[in-house]
This record gives sequence, structure tokens and C-alpha cells, in this order.
Amino acid sequence: MFTVKSNIHQFATFEQFARGFELGENDLVITQSFIYEPYIQKLGLKCHFVMQEKYGLGEPSDEMILHIMDDLKGVNFDRIVAVGGGTVIDIAKIFVLGILPNVTDAFERKIPIVKQKRLVIVPTTCGTGSEVTNISIAELKQRHTKLGLADNAILADDAVLIPELLTSLPFKPYAFSAIDALIHATESYLSPKANDYTRLFSTEAIRLILPIFKGIAEKGPEYRLAHLEPMLRASNYAGIAFGNAGCAAVHALSYPLGGNYHVPHGESNYQFFTHILNLYAKKNGSGAIADLNALYASLLGCPSDPAVLYPALDKVLSCMVAKRPLHEYGMKAEECELFADSVLATQQRLLGNNYVPLSREEILNVYKQLF
Repeated sequence: MFTVKSNIHQFATFEQFARGFELGENDLVITQSFIYEPYIQKLGLKCHFVMQEKYGLGEPSDEMILHIMDDLKGVNFDRIVAVGGGTVIDIAKIFVLGILPNVTDAFERKIPIVKQKRLVIVPTTCGTGSEVTNISIAELKQRHTKLGLADNAILADDAVLIPELLTSLPFKPYAFSAIDALIHATESYLSPKANDYTRLFSTEAIRLILPIFKGIAEKGPEYRLAHLEPMLRASNYAGIAFGNAGCAAVHALSYPLGGNYHVPHGESNYQFFTHILNLYAKKNGSGAIADLNALYASLLGCPSDPAVLYPALDKVLSCMVAKRPLHEYGMKAEECELFADSVLATQQRLLGNNYVPLSREEILNVYKQLF
């Protein structure tokens, strides 16, 4: 019913973590310069460092991973330490499989998925929850979509929470990642795979996140800085929840938009979030979604009627991330059909977690209505 296979640690600072984990020359640290320079460089560690941004900006891709692997041929390391956001973490997870000749083969499961290295994940955003999940997601350039590899072989051996690393995170990436954590908690709550154990984590994540969002809406972005530790913990809770129960249609429908138009993951997800919730509620308003709506209503101080609740939720969330018509990202009208077919062809892993089944026509209509 419930599993957490990663050891979870918390340190106040990166320096405390480095000492506790005895980071050294047998460690490969994948990170980014804006994290390395203020928090790591001064420690003089003898690790082998890879700066991810050298290989491309934005979401992870098969090309990015392959270029890093090419540069690491002949480098010896026993442990991989990911210090970063979703891009760094998703890349590091693939490295536990060794140096691969073709990264796409791993995502399409054309090769055995076998762990060869220990993995330590230190998140520097507060949304992916990826430090405790068995999923790596990358854009497959030639396939024109994102694809996820879900396998316990890529789970972190150790997940490490360090609130200090969020202090320099700008508001936009904070907002994109934090709203993604809320969506993780929500989709996992509604998943058919959810149970009383997973919903403990989904519920507590929502209870932590939404009041922080309300504070930001009322007092401005700086409000977040006094609440970094609970947001980091909420992201972890949401990761534990969706690592067990899964995400669903919100993530599935967002992938073609993100893959084709390079929309940040959390922003892309939010474009579909309340629309999908409303669709679920119309198809089956009883059961788990009624309980979820009651939880949201209690936190927002409004009725649980979806006609009132979801606009109230959007009002708060839009202070974090803007909701925009899909055509403003460059999407074309004819791509509604293409995206719907792509989702059905490549995202069954996620669609199987929908609160209620969605037909091709319903998925197509979501794209058309949001276009």
C-alpha cells in the first residue's frame, strides 16, 4: 500500500551535508554554477563537478544527457550527487544506469534498467519531489514530446533537504516548482491508486502549501522567504504521495505543450489544472473529489461548490503563475488534434491514474477550450 525506499535527511546548510556525507573524489556532483558558487565552491571539495547549464538551458533532453555522458567517458566515480532542480535531478537519475550509447533507449525501455551507482539527491527547488520518486522525465527531441522513465532502479538512495539552498531561488522558478508540488499532491489524492496512507501525505502537502500561496497573494513574493522549510517539506510530502499513487491527466496533457514550446513544467501544468478538476467534478462529483474540494474550501474560506471553489483557487494560484490561452505559447489550432493523439499514444502511464477515465474527445476538447 505504501513505500518510501529513500533515506530522508535534513541539514541546515550545504556545508553540514558535505561533512555528514563525506563528499570527496569518488563522487560525481551534477549541479549548476549559480548553486556551486555561493554554496559549494568555498568548501574546496575534491569531487568531480558537472555544471548542467553548460549543456543547455531549460528542461532536460536526451541530447543534453548524451552530451554530458560523452564528456564523462573514462571518469571514475562511485556515487552521483544531484544538487539542483528538476533538470539536474532527472539527468542524474539516468546516470545511475551507467554511460549509455543511446539515452532514448532507456526511456523507451529497449535496454535493461539496472542501477550501477549510488544516488544522492539534494533538491534546490520546492516542487519536483523528485528526490523521493522513481521517475525521470526528459524531452525526446526526435519524438517531439516528453517521456517519463519510471523504475525503482533510479530511486535515490538518499534524499537530502537543505532549506538554505532555497534562499537564492528567484520567485519565478520558486512559483513554477511550488505550484507543481500542489498539483502533485492533488493528482495523487485523486488517483485510483491512492489510499489512506498516501492521502496523509497529499493532504498535509496541500495544508502546508495553500496558506503560503495565500500569504504571497496578500503580501507579495517576499512572503515566501520566511516559509522555505515548510515549502521544501511540503514538496517532499507531495513527492512521496505521487511516488506511490501517481500523477494523471494534468501532467499528461501538459507534456506536448512543454515539449514543443519549452514552457516550464510547473507553468505548463497549471494551464490545465483547474480545468481538469472541473471536468472530473462534472463527470463524478462524489467520492474523493468531494473530499478534496472540502479540503480546499476550508483552506480558502469559500463554498466547496466547484463553480465557486475553482475560480477562488485560480485567483490565488494566478498570483503565482499566470494562466494564459495555449495559443499565446505558439500552439497552433491544428495541434489540438495532434496533441490529443500524442497524449493517448505516449502517456498511458499517467492516464491510468485519472480520477475518471477521459476519452479522446474529452482530451481534445480540453485543448480546444484552453486554446
